[in-house]
Amino acid sequence: MPTENIFVTVVVPIRNEEKNIAGCLQSIVNQTYPSERYEVLVIDGFSDDQTRRIVRDFQSYHPQVKLLDNARRIVPTALNIALKAARGDVIIRVDGHAEIAPDYLEKCIENLQSSGAECAGGYILSINDSFTGKAIALAMSSPFGVGNARFRTSGKPGFVDTLAFGAYRREIFQQIGDFDEELVRCQDDEFNYRLRKAGGKIYFTPEIRSKYYPRVSLKKLWRQYFGYGFWKIRVMQKHLQMMQLRQFIPPAFVGFLLLSFLLGILGTPLVLNAFFGVAGIYAIAVLFASVSVASKHGWRYMLLLPVIFSILHISYGSGFLLGSFKFAPRWFDRKSEKIQYSANEI
Repeated sequence: MPTENIFVTVVVPIRNEEKNIAGCLQSIVNQTYPSERYEVLVIDGFSDDQTRRIVRDFQSYHPQVKLLDNARRIVPTALNIALKAARGDVIIRVDGHAEIAPDYLEKCIENLQSSGAECAGGYILSINDSFTGKAIALAMSSPFGVGNARFRTSGKPGFVDTLAFGAYRREIFQQIGDFDEELVRCQDDEFNYRLRKAGGKIYFTPEIRSKYYPRVSLKKLWRQYFGYGFWKIRVMQKHLQMMQLRQFIPPAFVGFLLLSFLLGILGTPLVLNAFFGVAGIYAIAVLFASVSVASKHGWRYMLLLPVIFSILHISYGSGFLLGSFKFAPRWFDRKSEKIQYSANEI
């Protein structure tokens, strides 16, 4: 399809984003892509702050912005509501605490066309204004913190397993279905796996750029990555083949520490020595990673980075272990349960 004929739908799933939604929407309406060739669907989970007012203000000046309601208040239902309302030939997700580069839509279309992929996306630069937020952003941009997630750490263009804020050809949804509404988190990973399983490709290029404002408190960061680990179990139960060895390292580490510590204090000194040995090796690795990041971005982050790296790994591993028990009866159960969640659980 010629580029000039491609209509784009930008999907923005949100809830209580009063601090960031204005910047997000401003970055979308400032695109170099012609405004008559894209729409913006904001799907709100009944925010109880000023988010809805801010979105309505944008609607007054930008008719391509539309506000839809999401009664279940979770991301996958928001995405599926948008898919039903979308008019676009290409669907692009942008989170409410992100801002995209002025040429984001243009670059997404160009790379979808040139790569022949079903999805194209790029590098997410994590940034923040607060001291803790900046430290979290640095850790989330480090391979030690988030592994080989190229969309967070940047890298060479090429085909990848998954990415965030991707641009999808509409026909892929018609081919493999919508997002799994059971998965409060990890729904994009699960969808991207189905895309690849169906023979589709996901293309990454660092020339597609966006900014992401990560969690600004250690408590929220713990909750976020605990959720990733917890829901990864259901993804694994549905698609065991998609799991990679690196995803088992944090739960194996946390599980070993818990088991060896309990056995050690119950009277097995040798096992307790193993606990201190593994914990010591991890502490050294965290220290080296923190030094590497701090030496490039500022030594003032040195005291906080070890804490953040530990939260990223231990919260994910803990969530994975709890999910293993929570979903134990559902091994090889690929059906999705539509569960109601309160606002405090999301």
